Amino acid sequence: MTGIFALLFAAALCLAGYGFYRNRKMYRVIDRMLDEVLDGEPVSVSDIREGEISALAGKTKRIQEKMELEIQHARKEKEQVKSLISNMSHQLKTPLAGLMMYRELLEAPDLPQEKRKQFLEKMKQQSEKLDWILKSLFKMVRLEQGAIVFEPGAYSLKETLLGAVNTIYAKAEKKNLQICTEPFADRSVLQHPKWTGEVFENLLENAVKYTQPGGEIHIRVNSMELYTQIQIQDTGMGIPPQEQTEIFKRFYRGKAAEHLEGSGIGLYLSRLILEKEKGYMTVSSAPGKGSTFSVFLQNCQKEEGKLSSP
Repeated sequence: MTGIFALLFAAALCLAGYGFYRNRKMYRVIDRMLDEVLDGEPVSVSDIREGEISALAGKTKRIQEKMELEIQHARKEKEQVKSLISNMSHQLKTPLAGLMMYRELLEAPDLPQEKRKQFLEKMKQQSEKLDWILKSLFKMVRLEQGAIVFEPGAYSLKETLLGAVNTIYAKAEKKNLQICTEPFADRSVLQHPKWTGEVFENLLENAVKYTQPGGEIHIRVNSMELYTQIQIQDTGMGIPPQEQTEIFKRFYRGKAAEHLEGSGIGLYLSRLILEKEKGYMTVSSAPGKGSTFSVFLQNCQKEEGKLSSP
């Protein structure tokens, strides 16, 4: 019996020793993996064979990968914020400088009344430009962050398009530009009239701005199986091929348009709006031959009193 007890005692000691050794080994492995995570080094799992430790190493590796993705995302957001602030400062600098300059000129006691009226009109224009830039920036940022939520529905395309044309008609008339809208049957498309109207206004504003006096702007509507295509064509300066993908980026201004007033927000904002409406936009252009912007909106049908979209 004494021999059996001795053997059992020895076995217990061996198990305890193995357990202590195994726990120390696990502690060392965990300690090493934590150091690798903290130092930003890859978690070494290739030499780990034991089941529990191997599973722990796999989870640690996934945690590290998730942390790295979060860090990369935070860095990207930081760069985006820096870029946004820099671009906003650049956009606001010109109208603010203009306002300050005209204010100083208006302070002159011997300024003729006619000049005073001119400077006041210039201040009004700069104030309106500043207001438009700020509103566009706020819309852009809120759309990017998902703070603005709107549900598109089935609405009349003709009403939305007509409202946009009426908004810019006076500017086109002032430049002696002819707006030609080809007749089309009204239809319901998936849109939010206010936001879609802003897309059309941005495109028509650009057409007026970049077309020489006496030019033309053509509006066409083409029905397709799933989408309705709305084309806005001008006879303006056109866009080089290498810039046609760049113009939809935030704050981008083409080289030929740098001397003209603009912010580089309109097309980017329009693209964001169309994405919310499950639509899209393309451009076809050549320098000196004008540009054609095509907006594609989903068709909607009325079925048994209900509205549906493909």
